[in-house]
Amino acid sequence: MIQQKTSLEQLMEERKSVRKYETGVTIPRETIEHILQQATSAPSSSNLQPWRFLVIDDQEQKKELRIAGFNQAQIETSSAIIAVLGDNEMHKNAKQINDLNVELGYMPRDIADMMIANSESTYSDLSDEQRTNIAHLDAGLITMQIVLLSKDMGYDTVIMGGFDKAAFAQKYELPANEIPMVLIAIGKAAMPARNSSRLPFEQIIRFSS
Repeated sequence: MIQQKTSLEQLMEERKSVRKYETGVTIPRETIEHILQQATSAPSSSNLQPWRFLVIDDQEQKKELRIAGFNQAQIETSSAIIAVLGDNEMHKNAKQINDLNVELGYMPRDIADMMIANSESTYSDLSDEQRTNIAHLDAGLITMQIVLLSKDMGYDTVIMGGFDKAAFAQKYELPANEIPMVLIAIGKAAMPARNSSRLPFEQIIRFSS
């Protein structure tokens, strides 16, 4: 039985990757802060929330960033670029996060202490590469929330994984533990984005017997 689409389903369908933006459109920083704060409800490994954000909304900086972004026009023409970074030392925040869980009444002290000990032990034993891979996954989860929230507020986006991450890190003097993950261009579409096809559903799903 076909049911009417929910507002969420409609929003997901309307979200497209937009690469042509109206120039001169300013998004208030308070609006971007609101989007990012709401997006932090995303899940993360052990609730360590490894995402960090660097917002570039200065026109001259966006123009300079376009070079590291392989000359993608939307870096310069969009209203802002949200760089999603991953902290591969996320376990160092386990105590702060779980102490707050206790303070807010979300978990008892003994469970929090166990979570802190497990996170600090498990993640410290992992290599930088392994922790970075975890941060990549969590960055993907919050990135999807960012673009859906942006669309819900009337803004368009495109996610860019193709950019010179070493050059980006050097330009913005990122600490060694903060790894550039993706750039998100946000603004107002200058023209409708193209639709894109999807593989037949029966080709991508199966149930275990």
